[in-house]
Amino acid sequence: MGVVKIMLDAEYREFLAKLKSLRLSRLAEVLDAELKRAVEANLSYLDFLRCLVDRELEHRQAKAVQTRFKKSRMPAVKTLESFDFSFQPSLNPQKIWELAELRFLRQHENVLFLGPPGVGKTHLALALGFKACQAGYKVLFTTLSEMAAALHAARADGSHMSALKTYVAPDLLIIDEMGYLPVEAHVANYFFQIVARRYERGSIIITSNKSFSDWGQMLGDPVLAGAVLDRLLHHSTVITINGPSYRLRNRSKTGEPKTETSPSSVVTKSGEFT
Repeated sequence: MGVVKIMLDAEYREFLAKLKSLRLSRLAEVLDAELKRAVEANLSYLDFLRCLVDRELEHRQAKAVQTRFKKSRMPAVKTLESFDFSFQPSLNPQKIWELAELRFLRQHENVLFLGPPGVGKTHLALALGFKACQAGYKVLFTTLSEMAAALHAARADGSHMSALKTYVAPDLLIIDEMGYLPVEAHVANYFFQIVARRYERGSIIITSNKSFSDWGQMLGDPVLAGAVLDRLLHHSTVITINGPSYRLRNRSKTGEPKTETSPSSVVTKSGEFT
């Protein structure tokens, strides 16, 4: 009996090795548990095989979301489920949940979140970006200052065309914090080129603390600002948030801001990192 068990163990280990060689790593990890469950539930061969395939697909889909999230450069996982709509009564939750259906992405439309600092603009932008990652879209997150620095460096070494493609290629480009810092003329021009090249080809989400009437001053050129806004607003949803700051509310009794947990390397089927 001992010899038989040793032979079976050897065959089992060999089978696991074959699964891993076929890059079915998740299936190899859950095989033992799924075998026990199949025996207990008296599953048919087909049902057992279906369960194994489902586990492997879930794992691959989760890994794909994780990869897209990392490439997006989004600083944290934010979800609409964790957004406190009751704290911002000026915001229409139904409109935000409609955006979460990602119809705007399929139709190459834009979303602009306007409002003072701390009202949740970035949270909503990141939440929609994460939804897009889950749905298989390529996303890139940047602040206007980061994009300006990258384009300025690219201009210096002659790689500005390649840098422009970085911001034109993704399905969704998220530009955060427009209006917090002045924009140099060449950066404003590059920004226009990015908007123009993405026009009716890819979606942009922008967060800004400036009203549209201030964009001429922000970009240093009213004519250029008009051309940018003409393209951004042609197919767009504009969400204006007027309310108190989440950051002030979330400060602890000692006056220190609460810390956020950063995402780890594993994402579940629901899209939450664990």
